[in-house]
Amino acid sequence: MTAPTKLQVNGRAVTVAAEPDTPLLYVLRNDLALNGAKFGCGLGQCGACTVLVDGQPVRSCVTDLSAVAGRSVTTLEGLGTADNLHKLQRAFIAEQAAQCGYCIPGMIMEAKALLDRMPEPAEAEIRNALADHLCRCGTHNRIVAAVQRAVREG
Repeated sequence: MTAPTKLQVNGRAVTVAAEPDTPLLYVLRNDLALNGAKFGCGLGQCGACTVLVDGQPVRSCVTDLSAVAGRSVTTLEGLGTADNLHKLQRAFIAEQAAQCGYCIPGMIMEAKALLDRMPEPAEAEIRNALADHLCRCGTHNRIVAAVQRAVREG
């Protein structure tokens, strides 16, 4: 029998019964029904699965559940609600930064981590922070514009 793992997800204490080496992404999607983080490559290379662990961006597809035991995990669902969007969510909508939208949760979470550590990043710093995130639709310029809008509109 698997020992339960306790962690905080979006500010809520949760306990999950999954093997310690289960990818965090699977726990979020399958056990907790949080579908913001996406399965992209499964190798931690595309960024679609990015979530924040203790405020730091991590690729949840290659992060074992055991690595986040007792820690705080924030997913896209933890940023805002439909009635009260986070400034990044509002900016991504205003800039029409999503085409298919698959990469956007990871992009937003990476941008959140950036803005938390650097409230007024230059364009080059935004591009650098998002450089390892893949967008097959090619909306990178709109994504950068959305992060810049979030900075301006604070």
